[in-house]
Amino acid sequence: MAYMDGRKKERALDIGCAVGRSTFELARGFNTVTGLDFSHGLIHVASEMQEQGMFQYTLPEEGELVSHHTKRLVNLGLTDTQNKVAFCQGDAQHLDRSLTDYDLIFAGNLIDRLPDPAEFLTHIHERLRIGGLLVITSPYTWLTDFTSRDKWVGGFMKNGHPYTTQDGMLALLSPRFNLIDDTRQVPFVIRETARKFQHTIAAMTVWERKDHHVN
Repeated sequence: MAYMDGRKKERALDIGCAVGRSTFELARGFNTVTGLDFSHGLIHVASEMQEQGMFQYTLPEEGELVSHHTKRLVNLGLTDTQNKVAFCQGDAQHLDRSLTDYDLIFAGNLIDRLPDPAEFLTHIHERLRIGGLLVITSPYTWLTDFTSRDKWVGGFMKNGHPYTTQDGMLALLSPRFNLIDDTRQVPFVIRETARKFQHTIAAMTVWERKDHHVN
């Protein structure tokens, strides 16, 4: 939100929102926020949290043993955001025409899970207002399970030199965006069982849409 100081904070789009926590958090500062994910199951969780203010779930502990939990918006200090968010299932690479004219688009841990991330990056400016921000986080974990090798944005040797994902994003986004920050690293932990956790660090880049196309 600090990057939005002095900018309009009317509409935000959270692409790859999963169960919606980032969507609710964005709604602390924006008038309306739309959360979108490809998974019907994840959107179901997010929608139930918005409609009922709570969600019950289980966590694997060990083997077949699970524990039961409830998460509530009130305990997260997010009840004021309940009427400012909306959730929908959709494809990040084939967004509905109505999903446009945003002040901020957040793509959290998304690009290395897309079949064609370059297509996404080349066209995402169409959904942003001039001066709007695109925030991307990703650990740049390129896997052929999600993205065929020829569609990787970076993470390989090119002309005998390492070609990073940020190199690729700069090439794709710089005609329509200015890179305003690439210094932040965002750690996150995914719990698998009571004693097994996956620790990941995502790189965050912040891009501002230019007021004209520069070749």
